[in-house]
Amino acid sequence: MLLLNEHITRPIHGKIKFSAEDFIVEEITNNGTVLEKDKIFNEMPFIVADDTKVKKVEGNNFSLFIMQKKNWNTIQALTEIARKLGRSFKSVGFAGTKDRTSISTQLCTMFGTDPAKLLELRIKDIQINGAWQISKKIELGDLLGNRFDVKIRNVEISSSIKESLENLRSLGNIFPNYFGEQRFGNRNNNYFIGIDILKGNFEAAAMKFLTDIQNESNQEAVEARTRLSNERDFDKALSYFPKYLKYERIMLHHLSKLPNDYAGALRKLPRSLSLIFMHSVDAFIFNEELEFYIKNMDMVKEIKFFCNVNSLGFPDLMNLSSGSGIDKSKINSKVFAVASLVGYDSTLNDIEKEIISAQGLEQEMFKMKRMPELNCKGSYRILFSPFYNFNFNVDTDRESSDEFAEFKFSLPKSSYATVFLAEFVNSNYNNN
Repeated sequence: MLLLNEHITRPIHGKIKFSAEDFIVEEITNNGTVLEKDKIFNEMPFIVADDTKVKKVEGNNFSLFIMQKKNWNTIQALTEIARKLGRSFKSVGFAGTKDRTSISTQLCTMFGTDPAKLLELRIKDIQINGAWQISKKIELGDLLGNRFDVKIRNVEISSSIKESLENLRSLGNIFPNYFGEQRFGNRNNNYFIGIDILKGNFEAAAMKFLTDIQNESNQEAVEARTRLSNERDFDKALSYFPKYLKYERIMLHHLSKLPNDYAGALRKLPRSLSLIFMHSVDAFIFNEELEFYIKNMDMVKEIKFFCNVNSLGFPDLMNLSSGSGIDKSKINSKVFAVASLVGYDSTLNDIEKEIISAQGLEQEMFKMKRMPELNCKGSYRILFSPFYNFNFNVDTDRESSDEFAEFKFSLPKSSYATVFLAEFVNSNYNNN
């Protein structure tokens, strides 16, 4: 990953996500409301617009709710909530995903349940901070951004934080909007699985998901994956695969009955998980393109698409402009260069086409005939992201007497806090 200023020494060494309490994420809804941690909301903090991409359902059949969670990832938390209420994961919607190692708040919906039942739920480390009936499902992207409060532990501060901040501000309060390592999975294999699925190599994709041991930290899982790779006995694997690898066990159960139906096994995974594999390919292509522009900043002015800010000051990707080029001096926190996230309907530039070709892909592959539920139409993403309300200080933990660095800031949706913090911190953090 290239930073905008590679020659600048990062002033802080430390650990991000030492604990959930050290990484607080509060979603900013589409009307600009910050879903503050521990705050109970009486009024609905969301605008249900008539022109949303999701069609209105007759009657108020959805419950909109604010979920606050600790040490749960979004999918697992919503799966547990749905289970408690006798619903399936297919009934839920959410505006954005939040990491496991955090305390986070976010808007979600559930079809066919009453708000009162959500408010009565009691699940360890999950609480509901408000619930209402609405007529539409929340979709990914139905938010403006997130507010962060991050503590860096085990810190060594080698130089002034001001130098890094001044360099970002000299560039217009922007930073490279990479997809973070989280996008590529704990085992760093989401991209490779996605490539296999796009190429129709379902056996290779399924076996990578089941048997890859790169970055696998649990020794029991390493042994199970290795044994399956050697024996290829799916029925026997059910007897020794760890219970916590529930998605792997779901696939193994299918393959134990239909050993050659690898596409069917992949279909047993939640669609939201399978789409992560596809989106990791998009993420890889985007990151490659971003690195090209960082190395060739003079070519940013040739980018076809750009966007301005909306009335609340966030990038407005719903209203793209195109032209023969952009004046590089205008690319700052109010005017944003935009790249395509590749799909079958994307308008691609020459750089994107070259990167796709280098991966052995063709644009048409993103319209999947054998798995149409994973079709990727394409979308857009800003190459350089703004940051807002930045604040930094160094403090001492009262209990341990250890110093920590604290960052407070807000980012628009689809921008990673860990990527922004990389402009300041050389760190180790968990990808959950």
